[in-house]
Amino acid sequence: MATSEERMQILQMVADGKLSAEEGARLLKALEEGSRPKPPPPPEPRWFKVRITDLATGKDKVNVSIPMKLVNIGVKMGARFAPEMEGVNLEEVLAAIKDGAHGRIVDLMDKEEGERVEIYVE
Repeated sequence: MATSEERMQILQMVADGKLSAEEGARLLKALEEGSRPKPPPPPEPRWFKVRITDLATGKDKVNVSIPMKLVNIGVKMGARFAPEMEGVNLEEVLAAIKDGAHGRIVDLMDKEEGERVEIYVE
């Protein structure tokens, strides 16, 4: 928070005619904004999770958790085991992860195969 001394200096400069009232108001606002603590960044995701569920039984066919440090390898490997993900652009998934996406980032259903594919970042 801006100290009262800093605010008083700005007000005195306005009173002395060294600053216009508008300039003083901008400086006071800048002091307040600069003194606000920034919110902490969200925690880095630690896991990349892929779950493929059988729609008929509700049971998991695949449930894999991969450390984020291995995600590039894991995404490419996952594409081999889940060919039904043809409609998913893996480069877009990786870009979303790098941009800080959290939670479910892919959710698709293949009614022909009777499967649901979900990808999470946690």
